[in-house]
Amino acid sequence: MEKPITAVLLGAGRRGFQSYGNYALKNKKQLKFVAVAEPIQARREKFAKLHSIPSDRCYKSWEDLLDESKLADIAFVCTQDQMHTEPTMLALEKGYHVLLEKPMAHNLKDCIKIVKKVEETGRILGVGHILRYTDFFSKIYKIIQKGLIGDIINITHRENVMWYHYAHSFIRGPWANVEKSSPMILAKCCHDLDLLYWIVGSLPKKISSFGGLMHFKPENAPEGAPNYCLDGCPAKDTCLYYAPRIYIDIIPMIQIMDKSENKLLKILSRLRKNHANFLTYISKILTPFKELRYYKDFPVYYLYTGQKEDYSDEAKAKILKKSPYGRCVYHCDNDVVDHQVVNIEFENGVTASLTMHGFSEREGRTLRIDGSRATIIGEYHVSGEKIIFYDHFSGKEKLIYKKKLRMKAREYDQGDFELVEVFIKSLISKEMAEPLTNAKASLESHLMAFAAHKSRLNNSIIDMKKFRKQAEIL
Repeated sequence: MEKPITAVLLGAGRRGFQSYGNYALKNKKQLKFVAVAEPIQARREKFAKLHSIPSDRCYKSWEDLLDESKLADIAFVCTQDQMHTEPTMLALEKGYHVLLEKPMAHNLKDCIKIVKKVEETGRILGVGHILRYTDFFSKIYKIIQKGLIGDIINITHRENVMWYHYAHSFIRGPWANVEKSSPMILAKCCHDLDLLYWIVGSLPKKISSFGGLMHFKPENAPEGAPNYCLDGCPAKDTCLYYAPRIYIDIIPMIQIMDKSENKLLKILSRLRKNHANFLTYISKILTPFKELRYYKDFPVYYLYTGQKEDYSDEAKAKILKKSPYGRCVYHCDNDVVDHQVVNIEFENGVTASLTMHGFSEREGRTLRIDGSRATIIGEYHVSGEKIIFYDHFSGKEKLIYKKKLRMKAREYDQGDFELVEVFIKSLISKEMAEPLTNAKASLESHLMAFAAHKSRLNNSIIDMKKFRKQAEIL
């Protein structure tokens, strides 16, 4: 490839800025961002500087960018969930191929509109179901395709959202309210439903679901708790969700590091927790310690929506006094579920269950796949990954895959990079089919999510053939 594929970014949030942006910076011969649209000036300017984007190609809104003639080969659509449809439709009409962040859209009608527009324009659209592209899930898929476990009988899959992540994103954050974002089973778990559909290799036949919002309600607030944690909360020393504990003391990050098998990370976690003053001093001398002392990655990153990026404890405390992330978790406008189960029967007879909850001790997925000849048990955590294969005939077990947490590891980086690489190949290679997570394939996981949401609300079993017909897909 003589010249890199060119791209525009619509939404320079965490996924667009860090994941896709970092891919371009590390693979300059493959991808080049030539324009960015982002309403938050600090993010827009920082992204433009990193990617050498001129000021006349920096836009405050996706509307302004797409009002121009076509500027590049690809449009990365990384806006908020409810803002996916319009820029995607217009980008396809303008002639862009599109890499769209999941979920495709926040309602089924718009998901179908996007798929039809892809078919109408003949463009390639990939959806950010990045888990398919990770080494962990690719390994499991290949084992199953080789027939090593025999016929799949049942899958038990869990989406274990760590307690702080749930509080950050789904109580205090932008995915807290169904009307303002989307059902949590779609926003968080379309990844997981996509994995089940992909692994089983069959359409879902029936779906039922149960769950609700159980814990994060006003009646469960500590006595005398104010609307904002830093307004004198009497439970500041005992509340798990006290905002400074998460964003200033970074207790969740310390816990993740401490659960790692990496001995150096364990040492650093204890240093950060027990010797913060000493760390403050040595971070002035040894630069690598500065990031540990003044942590700026997830979830701290979200505090800075235009403010000067001062990551001192004092600056964070000042932001938390007014930021949505400083609110008491029991006094927010959240209504999405904090736990849900989904039961699925596929047309090939396989049964599966998905459990999602927001109270995990560590972040990640766990699964068990039972076949007629063998069983696979996997752990896909931020703190490390492993897959164990149990052979029924011999009675032996074998560790077939393991990955430790590295210093700079993030849960999805590898999947993000593989997704972009495969997407680019689909544009330049005549032999390459559409991306693994193309529009039509991704629609199925969204159908499953909306069916699960309907089942939970109506206390009913959803016949997926009828559901597709009602959605005018058949």
